[in-house]
Amino acid sequence: MGYWDSLGKSDEWYTPPHVFGALGCVFDMDVAAPANSATHVPARAFITADSLRSQWTGFVWMNPPFGGRNGLEPWMKKFFEHADGIALTPDRTSAPWFREAWLFADMVLFTPKLRFLRPDGSEGKSPSNGTALWAKGQRAVDALCRARDAGLGIAALPLRD
Repeated sequence: MGYWDSLGKSDEWYTPPHVFGALGCVFDMDVAAPANSATHVPARAFITADSLRSQWTGFVWMNPPFGGRNGLEPWMKKFFEHADGIALTPDRTSAPWFREAWLFADMVLFTPKLRFLRPDGSEGKSPSNGTALWAKGQRAVDALCRARDAGLGIAALPLRD
């Protein structure tokens, strides 16, 4: 993610720790972990390469690369097929991938702009937009409710026909 800081230089941007504090949960697997695994994601296992071709297990955390037009589509497809976890994406509500994902989410938490961390731990520049945390499964919904109650964002429940 993070093309707003230095276009094309890196997809290695880390979720700020206060997000995990607000969620108040431990994940079984971080499915889009940095190659060096030097991360503060509270997860028991980490996939650092070929995640879209790997087996995901348990309650997952997914902060996939944000770059590239329609680059999030395969990540969101696999996330909703797995059906147990929390995903973090830009809040691009007009994007086709976002509108498609909305149909499968159990809850979405819209956050203000987050300052993602560079690999060296320093804060990057604010992105040009806010982010969305996507819940699939009851543990994920419970975590998003805790984060909402902690003031992390505004929760929305997708309506089903």
